[in-house]
Amino acid sequence: MRRQIKFSHWQRMFDQSHNSCLRCPGINHYLSTLKPSRSASSFSEDDHSPTSAAEGVLRLMPLGGSVTRGVGSLDGAGYREPLLQMLRLYGINARMVGSRKDGPMPNNNHEGWRGFRIDQIEGKARKSVEYLSPNVFLVNAGSNDCLQTFNIPEAGNRMGGMLDYLWLASPQSTILLSTLLPNADKEVNSTVMRVNDQFRALAQQKATEQKKIVLVGMDTPDGPDVQSFVDGIHPDDKGYYKMAILWFHGIQEAIQKGFIDGSKYML
Repeated sequence: MRRQIKFSHWQRMFDQSHNSCLRCPGINHYLSTLKPSRSASSFSEDDHSPTSAAEGVLRLMPLGGSVTRGVGSLDGAGYREPLLQMLRLYGINARMVGSRKDGPMPNNNHEGWRGFRIDQIEGKARKSVEYLSPNVFLVNAGSNDCLQTFNIPEAGNRMGGMLDYLWLASPQSTILLSTLLPNADKEVNSTVMRVNDQFRALAQQKATEQKKIVLVGMDTPDGPDVQSFVDGIHPDDKGYYKMAILWFHGIQEAIQKGFIDGSKYML
């Protein structure tokens, strides 16, 4: 079955703000080399199982907790729908893979597990990664470790163990590791900042090991504003849109560094 998707408000938001928001070094030059897809304003997507690792498709696995699932967004798609549309608008043939589905678009797959800690998310990844063959991971995990104050000094090591598994299961893959979103609760937010410091150190360590990793700073001024979170934990639609832009930056950085061969995934 094939369905037609309109960009609707996401495209309007992107058109209005991409000049001011896409500020990564070199991104405007990179985007200028890409022609918008012929299907930029609407595109068709096969609504089928994501198991076939088709050539020429950038296979993204959103991996994490409730933010990955899209909790707090009006349609349940979170950052995933606008990110897919940004990539397609600029001619990148991308598809999201995962064992779960949320959101109104046909390609609504993800691996987001509400309430799950890093160790539990790794357990879910071990059941799907080898089967689904992603070549890019969008990892946002650890907020529930903070909320549950679960062995915080070891959060970075738990994340490191999960990343090592992802590379073992998908050796040529690129990992975009995001820092955690801030939290409206000051005590929890203090824990979040401690974990983010561990994640930054981890990303630097893996980079020195020549791993394909890009750190995506979600706790920066360009990220979602905690004051607009729907419950102090989850972003609203505008916050998820900002996340999509930052993930887009991360993918562009991975292409610039040669982790991803963008020429293989052009529409």
